[in-house]
Amino acid sequence: MNKSQPFVFAILVFFVTNRLPDFTQAREIKLPNPLILVHPHTMIPLPSRNVLGGPLKPCSLKPLTGFFRNGHCDTCAEDHGCHTVCVEVTDAFLASNFAAGNDLITPRPEFNFPGLQPGDRWCLCASRWLEAVEAGEPSPVILASTHERTLELVPLAVLQQHATS
Repeated sequence: MNKSQPFVFAILVFFVTNRLPDFTQAREIKLPNPLILVHPHTMIPLPSRNVLGGPLKPCSLKPLTGFFRNGHCDTCAEDHGCHTVCVEVTDAFLASNFAAGNDLITPRPEFNFPGLQPGDRWCLCASRWLEAVEAGEPSPVILASTHERTLELVPLAVLQQHATS
């Protein structure tokens, strides 16, 4: 083991476990070369395609939206809420969500959430949007900015009925 390997090993152990290794009983170990680790919490985005089959367009950069906070309604396997529907929020939509316990108005800086105002565009959970449709309060959808994963929960025809540009 060369002089830099214990340091690199300690960093890798900390990255994976969030704890530093105990070197009080250290012994030399053989590490694979090259050492390639994938952090267990790495989120790999699904392809950026919209519900129309084209490239996913930005939803909003101000406020910065998306599960990855990249301005797009990109998603991944770890996005259990399926934040894939790009909507332009309305007063009625914000009020009905607030009444249902989904406060989209109050800023939450700890989650990098600015709070929404009517006219803002936001990547919304597909199931929440569908609930709003069933309640008669859906916000308009921007199809070119809505991720194709939405189609697992919402039929394209329903999205098209509420589409805006």
